[in-house]
Amino acid sequence: MTWKQLHDGLVRLLNLERRIDPFIRPPIDTFLRPAIVGLVQAWLRAARERAPSMPAMEQAIAGEEECNDKILMDMTAYMSTHYRPGGFQRAGNTKTHGVVRGRFIIRADLPDTMRHGVFSAPREFPAWVRFAGPGPGLPPDIDDVGVLSFGIKLMGVEGAKLLDDEQFTQDFTGISTPTFTTPNVVENAKLQTWINRGLPLFYFVNPSDTHLLDAVMQGLWARTQTSPIETEYWSCVPYLLGEGQAMRYSIHPVDNSRTRVPNLPKRPPDNYLREAMAATLNAGPASFEFRIQVQTHPSSMPIEDASIIWPASLSRPIPAATLVLERQVFDSPAQLAFADRLSFNPWHALAEHRPLGNQNRARKRIYQELSTLRQTMNATPHVEPTGSETFL
Repeated sequence: MTWKQLHDGLVRLLNLERRIDPFIRPPIDTFLRPAIVGLVQAWLRAARERAPSMPAMEQAIAGEEECNDKILMDMTAYMSTHYRPGGFQRAGNTKTHGVVRGRFIIRADLPDTMRHGVFSAPREFPAWVRFAGPGPGLPPDIDDVGVLSFGIKLMGVEGAKLLDDEQFTQDFTGISTPTFTTPNVVENAKLQTWINRGLPLFYFVNPSDTHLLDAVMQGLWARTQTSPIETEYWSCVPYLLGEGQAMRYSIHPVDNSRTRVPNLPKRPPDNYLREAMAATLNAGPASFEFRIQVQTHPSSMPIEDASIIWPASLSRPIPAATLVLERQVFDSPAQLAFADRLSFNPWHALAEHRPLGNQNRARKRIYQELSTLRQTMNATPHVEPTGSETFL
């Protein structure tokens, strides 16, 4: 048996687990997950090198720029190998489940210490919200790894931006696990190597360089998803909330109902996640609560390590805004194609929300260059949306 055959066999086992996951997941989440998270996080914290830190303080890691070069090279190679002009996809957050119209409503009861940037005053911003899979492939939904992603693009945001390709937007991005797949860009560069070899699972279980604890953290939240608008999402990495203050953010559905995944334990439709979201928004609106968690203990709430959960016991996440997705039809071919013209980048931001940490520093260049490559190869030039777009 070759390594490729062994790897693909493990993937098939994971795909089979997805067929029964909804039947076994609830008791695991309720009774086992909190204890496992506590043990894994304690282990990760014990193994982490602690450096002196101040609030919102960044510290470059050794080999950071070389790793960023390698990540960009490997992601470009993956895109060029797997896609053809006219059909280039994103290297990450690849499969679009939908781009939907929303309203981002800033709360009036925020404390003064959180009144920075877009949160400085109660108001409402129009938004486009993209829900997607993790990538880098485009598998049927049931064969995905069970992690979803979101990108919120606020429009009508006044003020100088950190990237000059958009003048009036502010982007927020995240995934459906509270820790990121890799703790830093050094390890992310290793993951990209395994992905290009077609053996991504071996990144986590390589005996000579194991990332098993990160795999456990991902697996505790990776599951057979019911709908992109029925799960929680986290930023995983920090951002400024005004000068000298760091935050992480998350979004949480207001309605706790769950759509039944059709046809399990047999195969559901390939795009059942989009179909579930379309059915919900055809019937009525859906809402998320946008929560901000402020860094209060720099040593326990690191800037540079995305494998560490910021404890709620040290800083309670505070509701800061409501994201409302009104009743709508979003799954027309024209609106789905609109996604190809959008670029989500956390550096589409006000200085008050500057991205922090090594993985965010990498995203500034990597996201921009890969987005330009994709849109150039597809002849779909980047556009800055206004919120007034309409589709037939």
